[in-house]
Amino acid sequence: MPSITIDGKACEFNQGQSILDVAQENGMTIPHYCYHPSLSVVANCRICLAEVWGPNPRNDNKLEPMPKLLPTCQTPAGEGQVVYTSSPKATANQKAVMEFLLNNHPIDCPICDQAGECTLQDYAYEHGRGVRRCDTEKITQSKKDIGDHIMLYGDRCIMCTRCTRFTEEITGTSELYIDGRGAKECIDVFPGQGINNELSGNVIDICPVGAMLDKDFMFSQRVWFLKTTPSIDPLTSSGDNIQIEHNNNKIYRVKPRTNLDVNQYWITDEVRYGWKFVHDETRCSDPAIKGETLDQDDATHAWESSLATIAGKLKEALSVALLLSPNISCEDAWLLCDLARSADDKAVIGLGPVPVDGEDKTFKSGFVVRSEKAPNARGVETAAGHVLDFATWQKESANADVVIVTGNYTSRWETPSVGDNQYLVLIDTLANDLTERADACLPAATWAEKAGTFENVNNVLQTFEQALMPIGHARSEAQIAMDLHALINDTLSTTFNAATVRRRMADSGIGKMLDVKQSQDVNRIESDMPLSEV
Repeated sequence: MPSITIDGKACEFNQGQSILDVAQENGMTIPHYCYHPSLSVVANCRICLAEVWGPNPRNDNKLEPMPKLLPTCQTPAGEGQVVYTSSPKATANQKAVMEFLLNNHPIDCPICDQAGECTLQDYAYEHGRGVRRCDTEKITQSKKDIGDHIMLYGDRCIMCTRCTRFTEEITGTSELYIDGRGAKECIDVFPGQGINNELSGNVIDICPVGAMLDKDFMFSQRVWFLKTTPSIDPLTSSGDNIQIEHNNNKIYRVKPRTNLDVNQYWITDEVRYGWKFVHDETRCSDPAIKGETLDQDDATHAWESSLATIAGKLKEALSVALLLSPNISCEDAWLLCDLARSADDKAVIGLGPVPVDGEDKTFKSGFVVRSEKAPNARGVETAAGHVLDFATWQKESANADVVIVTGNYTSRWETPSVGDNQYLVLIDTLANDLTERADACLPAATWAEKAGTFENVNNVLQTFEQALMPIGHARSEAQIAMDLHALINDTLSTTFNAATVRRRMADSGIGKMLDVKQSQDVNRIESDMPLSEV
């Protein structure tokens, strides 16, 4: 393979790669603002300029410097090139670019939500001069509400044009444009038209400074306090990779996690803001048994009493029916099936209703917004081996003695009809039409409060990790199934571990579980600033 030397390090590359791409692949950092791997290369921020030497074929291939600094984002890597990004010339350019950018930039880092993850801050520290030499009055821009989710702080914009290129090249909706010229140019929306497409929130992520801010997150939390957990879209069948950012057992925001094979660099606004149900006031938080008074102040005793009652009903039952929600994980579904079949080897097992809203929508870049609003319908079928559709299950479960229903839907759903003579065990997160009817109601953990695996619309299995401790006294469906199974068979229950259950699933004949894609936190950069308790 051809090779290039960057700051003394020899790096192999593929033809067509830019110098900046090669540097990043080899763990080297070249400052840049306007460049983004999914967008066209405009080379307008100029901070990535470097000194490039190359072999001159007219002079016996001797190394000679290019006559001027070149933008590494736009310059193709060439065989035998030698690049200096920290030479006196390159360093002088970086300082000059930073000086021009900061000349009109407001000094409002203490109140800016981007503080702590702002490349302007980082590069000012690394490449800035530390003093402002220009004594002219700063040019100011207005603050604008440009969409349902986005606030534009024009003062902070450095005109990298990532946002305008996103709406032109990724969504194809072109809501954003550049108004004006020179030092007074600014980003704006066309009159009467806000940026409200299904992917609009991504311009917040790609803005390298604090110009595009998330209304939902503004002034709510400092980013250096946030902990990050890799996860998977819990609302649709897309399987988009996300990261949950949380603190003190509360979610503050959800952001995309790069996966070029699944969701590229993006997520929908539906997924970005759809996590609010986790902290909904109608969350089921305590186990309840109809006709019994449980001591809710003693959660352990309440759970033990509830599970003992349910286990007794399952032991007595001649027939059992189980409805698996398409929102639970593969591990949840497999353990629940194991429980139902241990009580009744001919248990009637079905898949709950799978919500569909309209049709799939494909954007200009190829990103698809899925109409199927359930994350794991295919994974539940994989785990169960064979499940009935919802309508068929309704008919065949009519004579079951015990009916176990799992919900975990993020909003109201089409609940099944259960006969008055059937013992209903409801395992759910939010109160619904079955809550009052249930003979036993067990609070379930949401996807953010447990670990597991989802299988998306393209049959890709991906893991997600637990971000929060279960709110209230909720437990995962998997743990509930393991506890009940132990009571029925008079054995000791163990603590649920997703990886262990996946191995058991593979050993039982579901070899597909060995191909699961492990989640990796590839976006988050941890601060090197030490924090101290006050």
